[in-house]
Amino acid sequence: MTKNTPASPASPCHPRTVADLRQRVLSAAQLKMRGVSVAEAAARCGDGGPWQRPLPGVYVLHPEPPTGEERLRAALLYAGRPPASGRRGVPAQPGPEADPESGYGEAMITGLAALALHGFTAAPPPAPADAVDVLVPRTRRLRSVGYVRLVRSAGTPRAEQLRGLPVAPVERALADAIAGLGDPLAVRGLLIEAVRGGHCEPAVVVRELSRAKLLGRPQVVAAVDSFLAEGRAVAEGRLYELVRTYDLPEPLWNVELRLPGGPLLGGVDAYWPEQAVAVELDTRAPRHGGSGNDRHREEHGAQWSAYAARREHLERLGITVVHLTPGKLRDAGEQQAVVVRTALMAAAYREPAAPVTVLPR
Repeated sequence: MTKNTPASPASPCHPRTVADLRQRVLSAAQLKMRGVSVAEAAARCGDGGPWQRPLPGVYVLHPEPPTGEERLRAALLYAGRPPASGRRGVPAQPGPEADPESGYGEAMITGLAALALHGFTAAPPPAPADAVDVLVPRTRRLRSVGYVRLVRSAGTPRAEQLRGLPVAPVERALADAIAGLGDPLAVRGLLIEAVRGGHCEPAVVVRELSRAKLLGRPQVVAAVDSFLAEGRAVAEGRLYELVRTYDLPEPLWNVELRLPGGPLLGGVDAYWPEQAVAVELDTRAPRHGGSGNDRHREEHGAQWSAYAARREHLERLGITVVHLTPGKLRDAGEQQAVVVRTALMAAAYREPAAPVTVLPR
């Protein structure tokens, strides 16, 4: 008669539902809560054993090679385990972003692995030999180990939940991925997909690249110009769609304004001459703080000053300038159509604008 083996407290190694799949990868602390000691877990990871330990203090509760998702969960459990307390017997407190049940703490996937989770085709899911970048607070004293590469940051962003995993926002994941890339074509491919796929706006990405002090790298400089041009083309397409979708009067597209016999006043993306209303798309990168180099700060400062001066000059001439951002066009198109329509209707109640000459841009 065959003797039945009593059920182990570590029943999570036999998941029954999709929700149980997370229980195939557990930390030593989580196993201890389930009644499995470190010694018992180590014994099960021996030669021919039913478990494996891919990273210090992290166990996969089956003998097959870990799946891509299990590798990511293991990386998060390693990076997210509570830091050691300064006083014995006093457990460390998790940060405000921590999910105590997950065991991930404040750790989140970033870099290429995060972009793959966001759906980037230019960032395929990491292969078994690929490193996985995990973003952690700078105060963590853990070391990169195995396939886990820790990325430390003084301030971590709010994670997004994708497939039950905490993942860095696209702009931060992009910056962390680009920091490890030397191929300009690879950098350009990621940046172009970010804007074409509607993942984020160019200005937000440039701000993040500046924060990471990446704008001075040759492979990044070569890619950012194409990226910004692509972002402007996408934003212009959204503006065309807005005018036609919401039945706005057809404007003159992409024109230069000039005082008769005088200097150029600057270009606008759309202009209604009868109402003296102009729309200008703001696809500029935002102001930088202390990050980035002096040349970029000076260039952007001059760009902002020139924009403000041009807009003020047009408004003094009686031309209403409607300022639209790519993000507003994408996320609140109907609201932006109301703004433009209101400006056009208000023209009937304003003093006539100064005459200007309209030229193709």
